[in-house]
Amino acid sequence: MCDTLRVRWTVTPKAAPQPWISCSGCGGMRAFQSSDKIRLNANGRKLDAWLIYKCLTCDKTWNRPLFERKNVRDIDPAILEALQSNDPEWIRAESFNLDALRRKSQRIDEFPEFDILREVLRETAGWTRLEIELVAPLPARIRLDRLLASELKLSRTRLRTLRENGLLRTNPDRADILRRGISTGIDVMIDLAAIADRELSWGPLATGSPR
Repeated sequence: MCDTLRVRWTVTPKAAPQPWISCSGCGGMRAFQSSDKIRLNANGRKLDAWLIYKCLTCDKTWNRPLFERKNVRDIDPAILEALQSNDPEWIRAESFNLDALRRKSQRIDEFPEFDILREVLRETAGWTRLEIELVAPLPARIRLDRLLASELKLSRTRLRTLRENGLLRTNPDRADILRRGISTGIDVMIDLAAIADRELSWGPLATGSPR
């Protein structure tokens, strides 16, 4: 639409989940943190791979299995290269593998703090409508209403009022979407035609540009 300011928000958690594991050094359940390092063990054409974690209390290590006794030819070449080079981006993504962590731990601490990168995709003079395209490359433990409230300096009550009045819409359009966690593919559309100073008040918050 020609009257739209469209931005992309890429939301990335600051801290990876921390599983609680029985620590042989402490003698009880403790939180472990990814060391961002991979351990590999080759036995002929078979390969074992682990992501190394450390106890936050005593630094005792725990090796979280990625796979065991897997034939090298059955491993995706890109993954094999990432493992052999300790690729930091691949390791960070794997440290957010909640399904794998849940198979090894009954308790996992997740953290709501995040970084956000704002990009302007389209801006027209005199825009009256704000569109926000969300990208979450890693699982982010933050609800949509809390994200919008914190970044647009609004109360969650104001957000609900905007939605009830048809001024805030989402795609997908779910009744409970504001209370759900964010994910890639969510679009938020806000009609700001009635806000006279929208370019000065809403624009900088949406784009990250200085006032």
